Amino acid sequence: MPAAYGVPTDASGAERLPWSWAVEQLTAARNYWIVTTRTDGRPHAAPVWGIWLDDAVWFSTSPQSLKGRNIARDPRIVIHLESGDDTVILEGEVELPQDRAALERFVDSYEAKYAYRVELSDENQGIFVLRPQVAQTWTEADFPRSATRWVF
Repeated sequence: MPAAYGVPTDASGAERLPWSWAVEQLTAARNYWIVTTRTDGRPHAAPVWGIWLDDAVWFSTSPQSLKGRNIARDPRIVIHLESGDDTVILEGEVELPQDRAALERFVDSYEAKYAYRVELSDENQGIFVLRPQVAQTWTEADFPRSATRWVF
């Protein structure tokens, strides 16, 4: 982050957030904003339903949707939770899960959370996983001392 933000570059004065705090936010979230890139380089942001499962955000969207087409072309995305006060931002590359048992756990967890069951197909159309490569977290009440960057 820019030096003007006042985020400590060492442990002095910092009150770093533990990763468990981020996991709590990711687990409790109802909507996850995903940002993909259009063919002309413009960003595209849209909310999706999803769950935190196996250290990743699992979500579904139609492969024919703009975000689905963007992901097929460029799997690098950003996921941001709804709150700007309790902030969790994830970056990484989307994967298409193939493990049938993991897919079934996702479908069951998704149904328990949203009372809506995603149908599995043999080709796993429309279920995506983001295992974060980088994460940024902070709370507005304690910013900039709580700002924490994670690299996985």
